[in-house]
Parts: sequence; C-alpha cells; structure tokens
Amino acid sequence: MTGGKPVGVITRGTTNPNRLRRNDRWIAATLASGLRAPISPPIVVDLGYGASPVTVLELHDRLTRVRPDVRVVGIEIDPDRVAAGRAIERPGVSFALGGFEVPLPNDQQPLVVRAFNVLRQYAEGEVPAAWSRVAARLAPGGVLIDGTCDEIGRLAAWVTVTAGGPQSLTLSWKLGGLIRPGVIAERLPKALIHHNVPGEPVHRFLADLDAAWARHAGHTAYGARQRFRATAAALQDAGWPLLAGPARWRLGELTVDWSAVAPLAHHGP
Repeated sequence: MTGGKPVGVITRGTTNPNRLRRNDRWIAATLASGLRAPISPPIVVDLGYGASPVTVLELHDRLTRVRPDVRVVGIEIDPDRVAAGRAIERPGVSFALGGFEVPLPNDQQPLVVRAFNVLRQYAEGEVPAAWSRVAARLAPGGVLIDGTCDEIGRLAAWVTVTAGGPQSLTLSWKLGGLIRPGVIAERLPKALIHHNVPGEPVHRFLADLDAAWARHAGHTAYGARQRFRATAAALQDAGWPLLAGPARWRLGELTVDWSAVAPLAHHGP
C-alpha cells in the first residue's frame, strides 16, 4: 500500500458464476508443475475479483484438483467486497484489502496473480507500471495473468507476465456456435485492444486467424473442434509461434508468443 491506501482504483466489479472457467482450466493445466513444486502450499491470488467472490471459490475448487493444499487469496480494493468475501472464508480461501501492491501476510510471494477485467478499465499507459509492480511481488517462476472476457465466459483473452516482462497471449473461445474467431478482438487485454488496427502485429494475427478459419470451412462437417484444430495448424505452418499444441487447440484455445503480437512500439529497433 502507498500511504496506507491500496494501489489502484475501484473498478465496476461485474462478475458471474463460471465467467473465468476458461482461465481456471488453463491455470490448472499449464501451471500444474509449478503448483506442485513448492514444499509449502503455493499461493494464488485472484486480484480485483469484483462485486461477488464467486470466482475466488471456483478457482480454489479447480486448483485443489492439482494441488489439494493450494491457498487462494481474493484481493479487492473495495472494503465492502472484501467483507463479503470474508463472510464465506473456508480452509484454503481467504480475502484481503489491497490493490496492485498485492499485500500478503509476512510479505509472502504468490506463485500466480490472476487479474481479470481489471486493467481493462485503466488507461493503456498505466498497464506497464501495474505489470511491473505485480511481477515484483511474484515468487520465483511466478506468473501474472492479465485478462479480459465477456460477461458469461464464452470469449477470453489474457497476457502472461513474468519478472522478465510479457511472455504470451492466450485466446480462448467456446467453439459451439462460433461464427469467426476474430470476434475475440473486442476482448483483447488493454495492452493490445487499441492496437488492433492495420499495420500492427495483433491485427495481422487476427486477420490470418479468420482467413484460416474460412479456408477450413469444409471441416465443419466433422465438428467445430476439427475445424479449429485445422485452423490452428495452418497458423503454425504459416510461421506464427504458437506455444501449445493440439491438446489445447481442441479446447478452443491458442497461445502465441508475445513477441509476435506485441504493439510495434514495444518491438526492438
């Protein structure tokens, strides 16, 4: 905290049950080895969980399947939201008042900090400082997840950030009824959403994604998953550095190296 006050501002706090299930699933699968590694129970923070603490409880439920003694801490800048959370605390789940300073007892370091639909409500210029502040609080090998999703969790996008800076962008869709994957543009994290314009890497990535989806329309007869897998394979063949393979693609999920989609201002000379 700065001067006794949490770092940040109160956001709208809209949330719904299962809204963050796609990210919960990703954490449980892709960060499983990191969660299992520590001798002491790892700490995972749901930062800015909103008006209802439901996503904190859901995250704990899903992560205990990977690490039964995991501790999930919901941190909110709004005292009323913290009070609502504390009323339903249970073993492995606690709540605290705070912001981007990520306050934890005895200055403990979290392995994961998940901040969804938080920085989306800030100015783009404030994002790098927030990333740096949170990343400085992480345990060695820890990850910050800065994400955005729609109201019911059908579309989600998130950036993973470590002490070394942003590492990847993950996009996740509910494949049933998907018309074209490029609709996810409206859910890009704050660091990217204003860069979805011609000439920017993320715009080219989404354009290539839609084009590949259209070319593989014939796979629809075999189901949306087969069409999406063929689309992802085509992107990879075209040179896009995808960081996860078919096991994630079949879930309607793509992860691409950050360097391939970062705003031009963030690229080297």
